[in-house]
Amino acid sequence: MNTTLELNAHWRERLAAWLERPRFQYFITALILINAVILGLETAPSVMQRWGGMLRLLDHLILGCFVIEIGLRFIAHGWRLLRDPWGLFDTLVIAIALVPASGPLAVLRALRVLRVLRLISIVPSMKVVVQSLLSSLPGMGSIVALLGLIFYVAAVIATQLFGEAFPEWFGTLGDSLYTLFQVMTLESWSMGIVRPVMEEFPYAWLYFIPFILIATFMMLNLFIAVIVDAIQHQREANTAADAAAEPASPQALLSELQALRSELQELRKQLPPRD
Repeated sequence: MNTTLELNAHWRERLAAWLERPRFQYFITALILINAVILGLETAPSVMQRWGGMLRLLDHLILGCFVIEIGLRFIAHGWRLLRDPWGLFDTLVIAIALVPASGPLAVLRALRVLRVLRLISIVPSMKVVVQSLLSSLPGMGSIVALLGLIFYVAAVIATQLFGEAFPEWFGTLGDSLYTLFQVMTLESWSMGIVRPVMEEFPYAWLYFIPFILIATFMMLNLFIAVIVDAIQHQREANTAADAAAEPASPQALLSELQALRSELQELRKQLPPRD
C-alpha cells in the first residue's frame, strides 16, 4: 500500500515538473496570444462573415487545450491547486469560458477575453508586478484617504468661492469634486476651467496652482513610490525564495564534507586512548 502511494506521489511530482517546463510554458503562452488575436478578430463583422467558422473552431480547440492543461494541473496538485491564488485565477478564467452561449449566464460569455489575462500567471515579470500591486494596497489606502481629505477640503472651498458665478462647475459639492478631479487629471484644466474662472476672479490661480501641485504631482509621486518599493520588496523575496530552493552546488557540498571531516578528527583527538 505504501509503495503504491509513493509511486503515485512520484508520478504526480514528475507531472507537475513537466507542466512547469519552459517549453510547455512557451506553448501555453503562444496559445494565449493566438486566442487573444482570435477574440479581437471576432469583434469585426466583416472578418467573422468570411472567416467566422474557422475562428470559432480555433477558439474551441484552444479552449480544449486550456481545459486539458487545467485538468493535468489538478491531477498533479489535487485540490491544493485552488489554494494557490494563481491556480484559482486560471481555473475561474477557464470555467467562465465554458459557460454556455445561451441561458441566464450567457452574459458571462463576454468575459471570455479574460483568458488573455492568463499571461499574468505565465510570465514571471507580470506576476511580480501584480503581486507587488496587491501587496502595496495597504500603503496606497493611506494615500487614497489623504487624497480624499484634500479633495473634500478643496471642494468645499471651491464651492464657496466659485459656486455662485460658475454653478455648472462648482454649484454643488458633487460638481466641485468632479471638476477638481478633471483639474487633477490635467484634462482641459487651463483653457477649459481655470482661465474662464480667472476672468471673473483674477486671483483664482492662487487656489488652482497649489491644488494641482499637491493633488497631481505630490500625490502621484507618493503612489509611484509605494508601488516601486513594493516591487523591490517582492523581487527580493522572490530572489531569496529561489536561492533557498536551489540545490547546493558540488563545491559547497565538498566544503561542508571537509568541515565535517575536520570536526570528526578533532573529536577523535579529544577522546581518551583505549586500554
